[in-house]
Amino acid sequence: MRGIACALACLALAGLTLLPAAAHPAGADALSVAAPVLDVAAVPHLTPEGRDDYARFLLQATPRAFALSPDGTWGWAAAQPDMAATEARALTLCAQWGGRGCRVYARDLAVVWDGAPPRPGAPPARMLAAGRGWSLTPDQRFFWQGPGAARGVYVWAHGRAAGGQDSRGTQPQPHVRVFNNAGWDVVRFDRDPATDETDAAAVWLRTAVHRLRAQGYGRVVVGGQSRGGWNALQALQETGLADAVVAVAPAAHGATGSPAWAWALDDLRRVVARARSPAARVVVVTFAGDEFDPDPTGRAAVFRTLAAPRVGALLFLDRPAEVSGHGGGADARFTLRYGACLLEFVEGRAAGCDEPRRAPMDLAARHP
Repeated sequence: MRGIACALACLALAGLTLLPAAAHPAGADALSVAAPVLDVAAVPHLTPEGRDDYARFLLQATPRAFALSPDGTWGWAAAQPDMAATEARALTLCAQWGGRGCRVYARDLAVVWDGAPPRPGAPPARMLAAGRGWSLTPDQRFFWQGPGAARGVYVWAHGRAAGGQDSRGTQPQPHVRVFNNAGWDVVRFDRDPATDETDAAAVWLRTAVHRLRAQGYGRVVVGGQSRGGWNALQALQETGLADAVVAVAPAAHGATGSPAWAWALDDLRRVVARARSPAARVVVVTFAGDEFDPDPTGRAAVFRTLAAPRVGALLFLDRPAEVSGHGGGADARFTLRYGACLLEFVEGRAAGCDEPRRAPMDLAARHP
């Protein structure tokens, strides 16, 4: 019996809203020739149902592997401890659904099937810019085209761990992969936790974006989660610096019980009041049950003031129903529901997020 076999529990949810079914994942056409793994139509043996699931596979974090049988059965896995475990899981799932002779079709960013062409050029193995306490580094887990060919560059800023752990090198959230699959380069704005103070990091980030502009990038998206999202909003203080900002669960005042919550709302008002980017397209995402959000209703009112003439357009996703918690942006359901919408909004092809199509099938019915 053929069927979906994926390693993420989110795809076993009945009625889950997904990206619209298509021959390619959102925006993939721009890279499908240079990156064969993005060519959904080229995968052999799959049914339309299988191609829909392969498109979902292309949004997953690495390590990831897609296994396939000549009879059309498939299975995939992502974010296992290492590639060996990921491939083993994908092959096991393919076999459990009745596949015979299952083999790995795609591994991370490359097709490894018979006679597959090599993956496109890898990002440069060097920092693009750096200063004391920060660096701007191409992420090797994403496709790379360079400033002369990419549609733009997405600068991702990680959060600041409450316990002081080092977050440098952490993989950007899954929605960033939607941009990358559509032709945007991805770089990480990494900071040393020993010196990563909010206002200092804001200055570093603005310096980093200027360096990218000097290297030839015509369009820059600045995005981040938690403290990284807060710093992304601070980038709006300089007119014309960022073409777009994506702030996911922005926060800078600690978790529940922090004494800094007493002035958190006033600080947010100051950040918003200083926005001077009348052409920038801005996305703000908040989540219910966020332990780093001291006043959900009050903050929502402040975020809604991010309108003209402060910024060019605002998309405010205020506590969407699909996911919750401070890490909601890392949930695969968020990307499946909003990933394509964020790309279209940032690129000026959408004014907001319309209701998506429902899943083409009841995924829960395909799992024991």
